[in-house]
Amino acid sequence: MILALRALGVGDLAASVPAIRGLRAAFPGRTLAVAAPGWLTPLIDLIGGVDRIVPTDGLDTPIRLSPQIAVNLHGCGPESHRLLQATNPGELWAYANAEAGHLDGPDWVEDEHEVRRWCRQLSQYGVAADPADLGLAVPPVPVPAGVTIVHPGAKSPSRRWPADRYASVARYLHAAGHRVVVTGSAAEHDMAVRVAAEAGLPGDAVPSTGLGELAGLVAHARLLISGDTGIAHLATAYGTPSITLFGPMSPDRWGPPPDRPQHRTIWRGRRSEPGDATEPGVHPALLAVQPAEVIAEIRGFDEG
Repeated sequence: MILALRALGVGDLAASVPAIRGLRAAFPGRTLAVAAPGWLTPLIDLIGGVDRIVPTDGLDTPIRLSPQIAVNLHGCGPESHRLLQATNPGELWAYANAEAGHLDGPDWVEDEHEVRRWCRQLSQYGVAADPADLGLAVPPVPVPAGVTIVHPGAKSPSRRWPADRYASVARYLHAAGHRVVVTGSAAEHDMAVRVAAEAGLPGDAVPSTGLGELAGLVAHARLLISGDTGIAHLATAYGTPSITLFGPMSPDRWGPPPDRPQHRTIWRGRRSEPGDATEPGVHPALLAVQPAEVIAEIRGFDEG
């Protein structure tokens, strides 16, 4: 068995797709298990080639397997290394971490793009992974096609552009003839309703979507406007035109491939800040982005 650990969120999983596919191709005859939060199962199913999902929420859940190879696609340790070491694997493939007693892996490069980071780690162990292999299968779920998605939420407050600014953009989109929907998690529902109301959108503009439905909606969408959060990575996976607003992290770390003009980014920062931000609230680089800038990018799509 090959076990890959990625116990994080939507964007994190999407960024590890090329590495997971590389493992699948390198070990076609072995069971490939992915340790990740159980709620990500609909998305993991869209990667293809994963034989087993091991529900793992964070690094406090013991993994009761004994893999031949344990692959750390989660972080540089020591906590994630120790979680995998506790499975007594035949081999641990991971970045070097002296505190965890793992010294034979490659060195961690802080400013490396997240997709390339895991592909480079695998290359150290003789496994090829293509950083451009980001696509996901389209889920067979009934969703409207051709909508423009406005997604105001993000896991971290530092990545949440103010709701009134999203409303301004949604209002413009509606007036310009886009069929606008506002999406969000269950915890973000009130925010989505507020944005839709302030934008003057119709009552059905805030759909109820599980992860599979959200992926389908993005796959068939006309355009996505969001912050640096998981749904932006779904747009990259499906080639859906997108405008992503970055705050604490540079697009060079988490953005779409630069050779894909259908994905546009706006960032007013100067350096990435691991840990999202040094102060609570919206990151200053994100606050520096104004609705007029986003609307200008939308016009570029509409007129181009």
